[in-house]
Amino acid sequence: MTRMQSAEVAITVRDATLHGTLTLPDLAKGIVAFAHGSGSSRFSRRNQRVAQFLNQALLGTLLFDLLTQDENSVDAFTSEFRFDIRLLARRLTDAIDWLDIQAQTQAVAIGLFGASTGAAAALIAAADRPRRVSAVVSRGGRPDLAGEALSRVLAPTLFIVGGWDTEVVALNEQAAKKLLCERRTIIIPEATHLFEEPGKLDEVSRLAAAWFGRHLRAANG
Repeated sequence: MTRMQSAEVAITVRDATLHGTLTLPDLAKGIVAFAHGSGSSRFSRRNQRVAQFLNQALLGTLLFDLLTQDENSVDAFTSEFRFDIRLLARRLTDAIDWLDIQAQTQAVAIGLFGASTGAAAALIAAADRPRRVSAVVSRGGRPDLAGEALSRVLAPTLFIVGGWDTEVVALNEQAAKKLLCERRTIIIPEATHLFEEPGKLDEVSRLAAAWFGRHLRAANG
């Protein structure tokens, strides 16, 4: 039986200390850092469920808050931080750099899983750390908000969108055309933006695990 080590961590970034949970199975094939969507946190039920699936597939996970507690309190009333894509991307990039200096993760390939606005942050971070990020998955994301960074992404990228989320489907298809890296868009039929329909989030998890498993294993050689 695979052993799983999980610990609460504090990630010091250039302008804050962010809190998260780092989970590593023995002989991890890679580690996936999560960028949650607008108004969410590391306690996102959906991201935790995907993370558990990835752990079972021998992938480590880092679930962490992109905003501080004070920023979250302000954001709950003003929404001023959740759409600050540059801030979110900078925090995610700092988390990648943090993983790069931890003894247990510095030699492990990194993937990024972004949801909603977090998908844009993940793509910008992948563009800014091309030698370190080996794969990206977006769940119901807003990759269009990554702007010019899309053309700089080198990591193989998978967009997963619910078929009933028609506006976001169109935005994902437009963003995919701007990517020059390996890319794929999968539309899950009869699923809405949050994939709350029976079995749909499990389908997202399986697709993400397969994408990360293939590309992070290849990056590890």
